[in-house]
Amino acid sequence: MTADITLADFETARQKIAPRIRRTPQMEFFLDNDLLVSAKLENLQISGSFKIRGALNTVLGLSKEELGQGLVTASGGNHGMGVATAGAMTGTKTTIFLPKSTPQSKIEKLQKIATEVIVEGAVWDDANALALAAAEKGMRYVHPFADTTVIAGQGTLGLEILEDTPDLDVLLVAIGGGGLISGVAAAAKAIKPSIKVIGVEAAGAPTLRNSIDAGELVTLEKIETQAGSLAPRRSEDINFRIISSLVDDILLVSDTEMKSAAEWLWQNVGLGVELSAAAAIAALQSRRFNPPPAAKIGVIICGAGPDGFDRP
Repeated sequence: MTADITLADFETARQKIAPRIRRTPQMEFFLDNDLLVSAKLENLQISGSFKIRGALNTVLGLSKEELGQGLVTASGGNHGMGVATAGAMTGTKTTIFLPKSTPQSKIEKLQKIATEVIVEGAVWDDANALALAAAEKGMRYVHPFADTTVIAGQGTLGLEILEDTPDLDVLLVAIGGGGLISGVAAAAKAIKPSIKVIGVEAAGAPTLRNSIDAGELVTLEKIETQAGSLAPRRSEDINFRIISSLVDDILLVSDTEMKSAAEWLWQNVGLGVELSAAAAIAALQSRRFNPPPAAKIGVIICGAGPDGFDRP
């Protein structure tokens, strides 16, 4: 556990959001016929991904005055859906900035629920600069990963996973900005210190891998992945501190490997997931991660979406 967030924060977040979200199921299946995997199906979550957990925990903690200002954020799509859904639940106006790399399906989905959707900038960092500028004019900004209430909300996944599979030895988690793995690693290791938490990043956006290697936060010069929800050029201090302290390793997988994993999940398990949601499976299929003998392996399938592969 780090000084930034405690087990009590995760329990409080769970009590706050539980009436409004789904407790998603764990599914076990054999991967390529030889490795049993326990998968947490956040692709079945309200809004289509785990992001509603952190967004809702933040929004439900705001005052009437703050909600009256309206909410603003920047997103690759999933966090935007989380904020827009939380806004709809609380009758709050929401403005979502998206980079031009956002899949059209996510843009159209957001346009149906958010008050305003603005598509501008090449990558998330560009859209985020615009969201921050809007916040300076009076709106309430909701950060997608560098906020303790967001991290606490995402960490409720760790509580559920270890309640449902207490014998888990290793948990693989996709990394974008680092909010999900920050929360899950902190919660899981507070409950079971022996568990190994392995991060998985897109090879074309190794934001945290490069930062860990450098011993400090770095900003990527460019992004070269189609997994938009795994593609900030820079993380933030709080995520870097938690990940440096609690995450055991960070692996890199290619877009091709994620696409192959997404196709496998559709064809063999019946799960339709976005590219980033297949990252943990890709790390196993590609042998980027070789599980210890007899280890119980868990993964988080973090979001639904049609961008993972081309359906017939």
